[in-house]
Parts: sequence; structure tokens; C-alpha cells
Amino acid sequence: MKFTILIPTWNNLPYLQNCLRSIRMHSVAEHEIIVIINEGKDGTTEWVKKQTDLKYIHFVQNAGICIGLNRAADMATTNHVLYINDDMYVLPQWDQHIINEIKSLNHELYMLSATMIEPTDTGNPCVIVANFGDSLETFQEADLLSTYTDFFKSDWNGSTWPPNLLPLSLWQTVGGMSEEFSPGMYSDPDLSKKCWDAGVRHFRGMGEGKVYHFGSKSTKKLGKNVGRELFKKKWGMSSNTFTNLYLRRGQNWTGPLPEPKVSIAHRLKILWVKWTK
Repeated sequence: MKFTILIPTWNNLPYLQNCLRSIRMHSVAEHEIIVIINEGKDGTTEWVKKQTDLKYIHFVQNAGICIGLNRAADMATTNHVLYINDDMYVLPQWDQHIINEIKSLNHELYMLSATMIEPTDTGNPCVIVANFGDSLETFQEADLLSTYTDFFKSDWNGSTWPPNLLPLSLWQTVGGMSEEFSPGMYSDPDLSKKCWDAGVRHFRGMGEGKVYHFGSKSTKKLGKNVGRELFKKKWGMSSNTFTNLYLRRGQNWTGPLPEPKVSIAHRLKILWVKWTK
């Protein structure tokens, strides 16, 4: 089973090369890969053009992940799209666990995530904290490959984080990424909220499908983040409320999510924000 893997990159060629190297080495399937090149003034464009196994789309200026992912998804020729950051390194059989989950389902209302291993504890309950380097210069690849199976993580609720996968049919139904969130901050929970409203309750993080994440090498270049307030105005609740109350993000997976127990006061607050925005 093949996916269409979408990789946005912004003048980050060494990390992109490392990410692609890991996908080529450690995937069980030969996935379709589309690289979304923003600017590419560091040689990314020229290098990608030489790779015979890659498709690409090029923006002269930084288009952000929302526009980039939407345009790239239009080029997909498989039944699933998977978004991954260029500062990630996939570990052996990372995709096998996702494939197994897809094959076990008889519907197309799901969002699945791999599990990140990160060098720094940010309080994210969905990740494994283990330091194998926070840059390519400090990356302890051999140690990571020899020990990553020692780190156990149960499957977890609340898939929003990349690498995340949707059926292409679901992506098209919800309209992909919401471009009003460009360049992209808080577009991940927004996508999950749109999927929730489309009937998805299967938001599963795969504990055994692991990737190493160096840590937001591109988002650090961005300026002021207005995504938090935009999410609140759009949905009448904070991103934290949605991910904690609805998605129960980070809790152990026990099956498709139930409807949240929302208080009358919270329902009135949602209506008030929607009426006054």
C-alpha cells in the first residue's frame, strides 16, 4: 500500500536530504513523494529536480504549509496523503504500522499519526522524549537505530501532529488545509476539527510507528503567530479545549472517540463567540 507523502521545505536542504534518505531506507512501501519547495534559494530546487523518484512543486516565495500542502495534494495519485516535516527522520517500518491499521478498517473516516521521538521535553503527551541530537551536526543516528525499539509508547488519542495521514477522499471532503491559517500555525488542529465535524472519531496515534524529530527548524523562522486567536474565533473554542476535551489528545487509545461531555456554559460560550465574530 502506497501513500503520497507531502514534504514542505523552506531553504532547509540538508534536513530535507536526511528526511528523504530515511524514507528511502526505512519504508516498507515505495511511496509517492511530493516535495513542496518554498524559495529553494539554498540549492533545494536544483537538487530535487535531479531526483528521479520525486515530484515537486515550487513557490518563488514562502507559501507556507497550507497553500503548499493543498497544491501538492492535488497532484496525489494514491488513496492517502501523509504530511511530514522535513526535519524528521523516519525509523524502520514506520509505515508498516500505519498500513496495518488502514487495512483493519472498513471505512474512510480516520486520521492517523506516527509517534515522534524528540530531544527536548516540551510537555507534549504524544511524544517520546529521548535525546539523539537536536541538529544534524549532533545527530546520533547509529545509537538511535540500535535503541529506538526500546522506547515503548502505547497508541494514543488525538492525531493532529505530523506525520499524519488522511484518506485522499476525506482530505477532499474537508477541503484540505484552511488557507486562512497561512503560513500554517494552528492549521493542524483546524484540520482535525474539520474532520471531526465530518464524522471522524478515529484519531489514532501509532505508538510503534516512530519518527525522530529534530524540532521545528522551519517554524522558528516565522514571525508573529495569530493562529491561536484565529482558531478560537473560527470554532468558538480554544485549540486546547478542542484537543483536550474532544480529541483527548495524548490519552491511551481505547477505541473511536466518544462524544465529549460539554457543559451548558461551554455550549453557550461557543454560540456567543460564533454570533459575535
